[in-house]
Amino acid sequence: MYEACVRAAKAACFLGVRALPLRVRGRAGWGVLGAAALLVGCAAPSSLPSSQLALPSVPPLPEGPSGLTVKPGWSAQRFMVAAANPLATEAGYQVLKAGGSALDAAIAVQMVLTLVEPQSSGIGGGAFLMHWDGKAVQAWDGRETAPAAADERLFLLSDGKPMPFQQAVVGGRSVGVPGVVRMLEQAHRAHGKLPWARLFEPAIRLAEEGFAVSPRLHTQLLAEQALKATPNAAAYFYGTDGQPHPVGHRLRNPALAQVLKRLAAEGSAAMHTGPIAQDMVRRVREHPTTPGLLSTADLAGYRPVVREPICTDWRAYRVCGFPPPSSGHLAVMQILGMLDALGPDAPGASSDGPSSAPFLHRYTEAARLAFADRAQYVADPDFVPAPGGRWTSLLDPAYLQARASLIGAQSMKTAQPGRPPGVERLSWAPQPHQPEFGTSHLSIVDGDGRALAMTTTIEAVWGSRILADGGTGLPGGFLLNNQLTDFSSAPADAQGRPIANRVEPGKRPRSSMSPMLVFDRRDGRLLMSLGSPGGAAIIHFTAKTLLGTLAFGLDAQRAIDLPNFGSFNGPTVLEKGRFDAATVEALKARGHAVQEIDMTSGLQAIQRQGGGWFGGADPRREGVVRGD
Repeated sequence: MYEACVRAAKAACFLGVRALPLRVRGRAGWGVLGAAALLVGCAAPSSLPSSQLALPSVPPLPEGPSGLTVKPGWSAQRFMVAAANPLATEAGYQVLKAGGSALDAAIAVQMVLTLVEPQSSGIGGGAFLMHWDGKAVQAWDGRETAPAAADERLFLLSDGKPMPFQQAVVGGRSVGVPGVVRMLEQAHRAHGKLPWARLFEPAIRLAEEGFAVSPRLHTQLLAEQALKATPNAAAYFYGTDGQPHPVGHRLRNPALAQVLKRLAAEGSAAMHTGPIAQDMVRRVREHPTTPGLLSTADLAGYRPVVREPICTDWRAYRVCGFPPPSSGHLAVMQILGMLDALGPDAPGASSDGPSSAPFLHRYTEAARLAFADRAQYVADPDFVPAPGGRWTSLLDPAYLQARASLIGAQSMKTAQPGRPPGVERLSWAPQPHQPEFGTSHLSIVDGDGRALAMTTTIEAVWGSRILADGGTGLPGGFLLNNQLTDFSSAPADAQGRPIANRVEPGKRPRSSMSPMLVFDRRDGRLLMSLGSPGGAAIIHFTAKTLLGTLAFGLDAQRAIDLPNFGSFNGPTVLEKGRFDAATVEALKARGHAVQEIDMTSGLQAIQRQGGGWFGGADPRREGVVRGD
């Protein structure tokens, strides 16, 4: 254990960790290094006055911290899977080892995540899937939709004001029509190799036999209160004393096991019709405090969408990401494009590194401009036209050059939306700030060179706090999403101008999920699969990793390890305890309102390395990588 602690302490100093506990694994098992042990050889932490820690324009991060675990990075030759929990990674690995495709492995991973990481994703939610079959990239949209009975007043109180966010989240009103199972089934028909039913076996076995409650699951339960108000959820996740089950407790989920058996035998029809669908609708519509509008017709009528991905040339690379209703790819590539538009001689362009004040100034100013455009334009493309008739107008080089010219020596603090080519006037009102949550990410490359990046979510941590048992009457089940709170709670501004991302029947809410596949522009080879959970901060987590690997020459693990940073068109946010006082003061001197907060990313990435693959997983969560 001592040697492991020494290695961890050295790695912590390298990563800039100063005041967080670090879990390490030695011969005696898992242990926790206190902050004092990690401070040896590290610089003193910086701090901010408490008055600067809670400005309203910084969104709360979806899941709180649970310590850091040093990750080594993993190498493999033929195939690889990176997921947010070791049991989920193992399920995907076994599928790949049995000759399954990347898509087969993703199904097995998602079903296990439903069980072991229920606070983040599951069959009661939705997902965006980027898939590469060796010839073409597809964007599979399994995003939830608003019920047919919903309208733009869904989250308004009787006086016309938006209801408090937490009131909107907890209960049936926030539940959208889940889409991940039907999307995966449709994708499996196109890209699966192993039988559908076989892919459910790992999750069914774990649900029946039980799994050990992980430190992160326990930590998230400790911080949760609303879940305790749902009787069947309280009985499943907590002991008779009202406390979360301890780390290592064997948790069985017989209800989920039966639901998964039905899905394995009957396909997604079992999710969208019959007893499972009826149970979801009953729990949503009969919620005691905030009933919702989900119907059996909504579930039966859900259809995934195969969209054209947006592939953007950037330097020597072709970066392919998800189109709207995701705002992720557009915002990430706007930021990267504006950084390049400032030119190679701009302060912090390359030599100062991604943690320097000059770089952080340029990056966060570009982020403000990108988030202003995001709030103005991005919504479900089946309801809202793209600016100038094409979403790539937001990535037009001349437009990005004009936007970048607004970045000066001092922070602009708050940016205004621009007018990309073809936009005569602003038809929409910018969406006001509101919280945005989520999610889990997995990246997979199979033995035939097919690959995917999938970000999957139930939205907020613990979703709507509704636990459905599929009508089985057994303990456990799966959580339903609160995805409708990703819509703007206000449908219009004070002048009556509509907000693009307002609630409408059948509409998909805007997302920040950013699953990405990166290719070599010269020969078309796949170079990387990556993504992260984190609500609106997904954009910054993904951009950081792209910059770390492709601009600063780090491997995927070291890029993921870098401190997190960003702006949501308000204060500059820095990961707590990861930046020295000189950097913070330098940003303040440039006019930045700096906040140091927990930024608990959950990045997973796989990159080509020589003739094989190298994978990285975020030290801030429990993910691991495995391959052969």
